[in-house]
Amino acid sequence: MAAQTVFHADVIVVGSGPGGATVARALARAGRQVLLLEAGRDERQRPDYGTYLGPLRYAERGSFLFTEEGMQVVRPLLLGGATSMYCGCAAPPPVWLKDRYGINLDSEVAETVAELGIAALPAELRGAASTRLAQAGLALGQLWQPQRKFMRPTRSRCFDCSANCMLGCRCGAKWNAAEYALDARAAGATLLTSARVTKLLRSGNRVTGVAGFHHGQPFEARAETVVLAAGGIGTPRLLQTSGVAGAGEGVTMDTTTIVYGVTKERGSGREPPMTWSWHNQAEGYMLSTLVDPWLLYPLITALSGWRRPLTWPNWGRSLGVMMKLTDEVAGYVGPTRISKPLTSRDRERLKAAETVVRRMLVEVGAAPDSIFSTPLRGTHPGSTVRIGHLVDIHLRSEIEDLYVCDASVFPQALGQPTVLTIIGLGKRLANHLLARG
Repeated sequence: MAAQTVFHADVIVVGSGPGGATVARALARAGRQVLLLEAGRDERQRPDYGTYLGPLRYAERGSFLFTEEGMQVVRPLLLGGATSMYCGCAAPPPVWLKDRYGINLDSEVAETVAELGIAALPAELRGAASTRLAQAGLALGQLWQPQRKFMRPTRSRCFDCSANCMLGCRCGAKWNAAEYALDARAAGATLLTSARVTKLLRSGNRVTGVAGFHHGQPFEARAETVVLAAGGIGTPRLLQTSGVAGAGEGVTMDTTTIVYGVTKERGSGREPPMTWSWHNQAEGYMLSTLVDPWLLYPLITALSGWRRPLTWPNWGRSLGVMMKLTDEVAGYVGPTRISKPLTSRDRERLKAAETVVRRMLVEVGAAPDSIFSTPLRGTHPGSTVRIGHLVDIHLRSEIEDLYVCDASVFPQALGQPTVLTIIGLGKRLANHLLARG
């Protein structure tokens, strides 16, 4: 049997999503010896990346991951994490993060917006059908606005963005946290892909490293500081293996559904996703323009009943409005199972939002009898290692020198795009670690 490989670093970062990649890059650029571990691989140059076949390989359970209640959860497992399968949307941190918890990310967010050129797409690229939807909402008194994006068409080899963007960006217009991970490596960090961490190493109440498998072979990594950034599902599972009581108890998902309606004009499926949005903070939901990719549409709609896939021929004339709920903390993430029940308040808000969307679709010309909602989906698993519960405002856990930096630390659901907030938390954590010396 081959000897077990042992790595040494100043800081180990587990996970290369927006939190982990941001922390790793900042620390490496400051001269720290960083080991960045990612369970997946860099898939971006593979021929099936961004195709229908790709997520069957690089999402947990081939994208067929469901909660006990039947809610689909897509968990990407590859370099860059969820930013490989997001719609590239950016939203500022919620005001309650500063007001209630004293976490001010203004400077970190402003720096990120300037560096990555975060902005709404030009008007001519927002899509005619999507714009009609937004205008219908405005006519009903809703405050629809162009959605800011981690997307620059000028970066693209050939900008041709559509609903397939959610499968992975093939044209290169959309920012991916893998870019920060590679920046970290260029600054001297060691980046290991196909490195699955299975447990934390401890000496008493102090973390000393991690252990797992790299390309199937066992390894250990030792460091004075460990940052968990394995996401709202992966991070609590690692903490559970280390005996941290309460990890994974309670979860938010930014529970999502898409409401469809068919018009006589061209639909929004061939347009960039989520180019217009309205965040109704008072009622606890966000609306945005979104349609499922063509081949996934019948699979998703089949979960609503056997007749729904019969609407597939109407995909090209379909308009879709995504409803994202600011859901309450409930359920759990266990070692192998996930539960996410909706509370009575969640259901009330979901019903109210659907009524609003139906009015929009009728306003834009959709036939009332064509309107229906898809099954619920969990789009942003989080709140499983909450600030004020299992980590403090510096993202420090009860285990000494162990920190967490991903969506699991959210005290409550954001109900809006999460990536910009996570990057801000990553930069703030890196500054805190550097200030410690």
